[in-house]
Amino acid sequence: MDPVMDPAKDLVADSARGPAGDRAGGRPPRAPADGGLTTGAVARLLGVAPTTLRSWDRRYGIGPAAREDGRHRRWTGADIAALRHMCRLTSAGLPPAEAARAVLTGGPRATPAPRRGHPRRAPGALPLGSARRDCRGLARAALRLDAPAMEELLTQVLDRYGLPAAWDEVMVPALHAVGRKWETAGERYIEVEHLLSWHVSGALRGVRAAGPPAPGAGLSLLACVPGETHTLALEALAATLDRHGLPVRMFGAALPVEALEEAVRRTGPDAVVLWAQSHGTASRSLAARVQAIEWGVRGARRRPVVFTAGPGWAGRQPPGTRHPSGLADAVDALAALGAR
Repeated sequence: MDPVMDPAKDLVADSARGPAGDRAGGRPPRAPADGGLTTGAVARLLGVAPTTLRSWDRRYGIGPAAREDGRHRRWTGADIAALRHMCRLTSAGLPPAEAARAVLTGGPRATPAPRRGHPRRAPGALPLGSARRDCRGLARAALRLDAPAMEELLTQVLDRYGLPAAWDEVMVPALHAVGRKWETAGERYIEVEHLLSWHVSGALRGVRAAGPPAPGAGLSLLACVPGETHTLALEALAATLDRHGLPVRMFGAALPVEALEEAVRRTGPDAVVLWAQSHGTASRSLAARVQAIEWGVRGARRRPVVFTAGPGWAGRQPPGTRHPSGLADAVDALAALGAR
């Protein structure tokens, strides 16, 4: 189930709101008597790394108008307002060079000058390849640890595209890029992955059902196998099933074997989805045990259909189980199963 679009207009247009929590009045802090804030103070205010501010100044001219003693940066209210505009535009998915042009020219966006050869990735940039604009905006907000911008952008993509498109085309590429980044950066950026995962989870749990479950719809039980703590893909599946009016019970991370078996007996689901992120947690014997569970009166005993989901099952699919290729495939298969 492991494995964007137009820019997020509200993020771009709302020029009175800061991207890092200054939502009430949108005013920059009052500058101290010596004429401005230090780079560190501005970085803490906006949730932008000091190195990013220095890079924007050096590369694009988005910097302080005055410098103390001709050297040290002192950011005035006007400078901070420009930075807020820059943050909003990059959160909406514009490349930094294009966003900087828009800030400097006073327009909502601008066309960057063409580059020859391959563009050089800025320090700290995520490996997003050809990912679409909403995904890039989400990734940039994550790198800044900009929680309010992530929350707004996730709400927008879910409202605009729905599940599973928002999951497949925005959330998953951003999560994968963050994961690859910390794996190749000496364990740095773990805090970015944790914050992004938390907000993705919150956005998925905020998806509301369109109505009550359809009469006679089959129940799906979702659980991570023992030892497996990666739950986001199952959360996306649970939210999508709920949105489609399909009954679901989500048991989350690392459900013990005995608890899983008891849950199956007590709920009598049509299907059990077992998620495994790695080969080390995927257990063929567990899938066989779940397949063998029976319930119901004598002569009309029933068993669940077991779905093995996640990359951990690749090449290890137990006999008799189903392995959906992605979120949409899983939803279609579960819906068809319950409609029998």
